[in-house]
Amino acid sequence: MAENQNYSESMNNAQIPLALEAQGVEAPEGELHLLFVLPSGDEFALPAAGIREVMQQEPERITPIPNASPLLLGTINLRGEIIWVADLGQFLGYPNMLNTDKTEIPVIAIEEQETILALAVESLGAMQWLDVDTLQIPQNVPDHIAPYVQGEWVNEKNHYVRLLDQIAILRSARWVA
Repeated sequence: MAENQNYSESMNNAQIPLALEAQGVEAPEGELHLLFVLPSGDEFALPAAGIREVMQQEPERITPIPNASPLLLGTINLRGEIIWVADLGQFLGYPNMLNTDKTEIPVIAIEEQETILALAVESLGAMQWLDVDTLQIPQNVPDHIAPYVQGEWVNEKNHYVRLLDQIAILRSARWVA
């Protein structure tokens, strides 16, 4: 079977607008974010600056670890580094389990300083420039995800995308519970 299909590596928001301006293209408004969906159907976003890599991971390449937290699916080898893969929906307290019987699981590797964690999600969306100035205070956010939501964007059709705080996720005490 094919190795991991990598969609992005070490994204840097600051370099993209500069490169576009050098080519005479007007830079987009806002900051670059990756959109994705959890098994619950809820749509979320993470800032591209905190994402190390996005990949499709074959389930058999995720090594289960006995007696680990039920939030963790196991570990993967990411370019010689062993990192944990977590079910983001379970971490956030959603009852819907991630379907690991698929041929590939979308995984987002986030990092802060020397800490890296891979988050398994239901499906990946697009990279989009989202204006952080239009970010709203989250409304009707369940208590179990409130500490990890920085805000939300709502469109005219009342569809919302919630912005997650990857640093709060990485530093959460839920990992040791």
